[in-house]
Amino acid sequence: MEIPILQDIVIILGLSILIILLFQKIKVPSILGFLLAGIIAGPHAFNLISSSHEVELLSEIGIIFLLFVIGIELSVKELISMKNTVLIGGGLQVGGTILFTAIIAYFLGLPLNSAIFLGFLFSLSSTAIVLKLIQERGEITAPHGRVALGILIFQDIIVVPMMLLTPILAGEGGDLLTTVLVLIAKIVGVGVVIYLLARYIVPRIFSMVVKTKSKELFILTTVVFCFAIAWLTSSVGLSLALGAFFAGLIISESEYSHQATVNVLPFREIFISFFFISVGTLLNLEFFIQNILMILLLVIGVVLLKMLVVGATVLLLKYPPRTIFLSLFSLFQVGEFSLLLSGVGLDNNIIPDSIYQYFLAISIITMGLTPFLIAAAPKITYFILKSRIPAPVRHRLESFNKQRSTEESSKEPKKLEDHLIIIGYGINGENIAKAARNAEIPYTIVDTDPVTFRKAKNNNEPVIFGDATNSLILKHLHVQEARVVVIAISDPGATKKIISNVRLYTKTAFIIVRTRYIREIEENIKLGADEVIPEEFETSIEIFNRVLKKYLVPYNEIMDFTASIRSSDYEMLTSVKGRPHKPSLQHLHIPNREIVTLSVQQNNRDIVGKSIQNSGIGKNFRVTVLAIKRDTQYITEILPGTKIKQGDLLYIFGNPININRLNEELSY
Repeated sequence: MEIPILQDIVIILGLSILIILLFQKIKVPSILGFLLAGIIAGPHAFNLISSSHEVELLSEIGIIFLLFVIGIELSVKELISMKNTVLIGGGLQVGGTILFTAIIAYFLGLPLNSAIFLGFLFSLSSTAIVLKLIQERGEITAPHGRVALGILIFQDIIVVPMMLLTPILAGEGGDLLTTVLVLIAKIVGVGVVIYLLARYIVPRIFSMVVKTKSKELFILTTVVFCFAIAWLTSSVGLSLALGAFFAGLIISESEYSHQATVNVLPFREIFISFFFISVGTLLNLEFFIQNILMILLLVIGVVLLKMLVVGATVLLLKYPPRTIFLSLFSLFQVGEFSLLLSGVGLDNNIIPDSIYQYFLAISIITMGLTPFLIAAAPKITYFILKSRIPAPVRHRLESFNKQRSTEESSKEPKKLEDHLIIIGYGINGENIAKAARNAEIPYTIVDTDPVTFRKAKNNNEPVIFGDATNSLILKHLHVQEARVVVIAISDPGATKKIISNVRLYTKTAFIIVRTRYIREIEENIKLGADEVIPEEFETSIEIFNRVLKKYLVPYNEIMDFTASIRSSDYEMLTSVKGRPHKPSLQHLHIPNREIVTLSVQQNNRDIVGKSIQNSGIGKNFRVTVLAIKRDTQYITEILPGTKIKQGDLLYIFGNPININRLNEELSY
């Protein structure tokens, strides 16, 4: 059976691969590659696509996944904190753009209804492109990222009233008041449903799914939930993308948000490419070439107008100059919802086909410019702010900038740096966390086992639910700023993958790995681990260390002994035939008496630096010093005036209890 869309998918994605490979060599953003692939494969060029409607549906799925991920990265509290940016900022930007566009278009000879409708179209920016680029740059939580997100959320909401008003502008509207009241009622109903889902249903469902430890079920549940909320909002007249954003916000409040993001990202990357391709297919190349000069002039005019309105809006929101410029360089383009709205206007004959083609050309060009201007925005902003500005204005801006920056920084959570990452919260991971807490070392934990994750949460540990083999989870843990990474899991394959992924982000972090078997040491070290501790022998070594301590073997000798075992890859313990036991000192068989060696580790003022007689060793501890080893020399003639120095090794004869008392004085 032949599937027509399968052929189209192969053609457009294959074409995209070739173009993007070329663009990567010349360092051109991949978004432009997808746009160009759409132009080439579109009906106005080589007409390689037969199922254009199906491709548009795939592009809608891409936008759903994009907004879903954006919602996950925020939280309801953060969204509430942005209410001024969403309502005031979004309202000023959309209203200002509509007003100025309508005035200019009206004086250029367009009817008033067409002029207002053009204002609708140019007031909207590209949610898909802007948020994707800002997210890739890690600037969603930056001041200009929050401004862009807030204004884009308002634009996504205002699209619905614009669509309701479009037939009214065309003179074909019905009872607008009734329509609006019904829509408000539906929105309130959706809000109640979403609240109940977020508060009572979704956490329980995800908790049950996680307990199954089925990765497939977790992915399926995440995707179904995303689509379900998007479908719910779409059914009441809101956009699919807005519903997906709400779904992401709900997930963001759960404990499994990071792993949900990891699961959805591959789908987002595939489907969002169809959006950019579908936009490219709309461009009429013949019309574009014939009217290239006029189109470029209009592009300049639209970009400048939108930048001025966005800049004025952000200024009125009392943001510093840097945020103003970065925001206007982000929101100057025409968006995807404008393309959707323009189709409604064309169907209602509000704009003629020629205006529609101009609009399409402007939209695609401004979308194509977006990656370049967002990338160059910091440098351009720096240049502008460092240019010659009158001294009073400069001082005023700088003081305002510092005040606003302080406010913003106080709102943002502290970033992890120079910290310890513990991967796995089993027995070893839990003990490491306890030690880190007592030592006041900043640390964070990641685990994908629901039982240990819940245990860590109950212990108030800084833990996230996620698979550390995924690079996105490591990035969220700020692995590039970590000092130490401890991998304390029992999966050898996952351990190797984690080591490799950590080394992709950082070459400086010290990686300590716990393995079950000695044979895994060499391979883990080759992958980038700094120290590998095999579980099967470490227990034996620790037990024997305790044995040596009970035999009063000097601490430094115990350390040398264990170090020699580890440095030889535990050869002593793996050897079948051991060396014959030759103790350095034969124990004298005198009841309740022993000959042992004690190391003078601490500079005890009562003993160190004094003679045997004045130190009180014989009088206070009732033991006899038989000999002293100092560096490489042995002092065998012990006189009352022989002095004891730090670092000496004392050969002591006496009662075990008294020897222990003296050892405590010399060691602690």
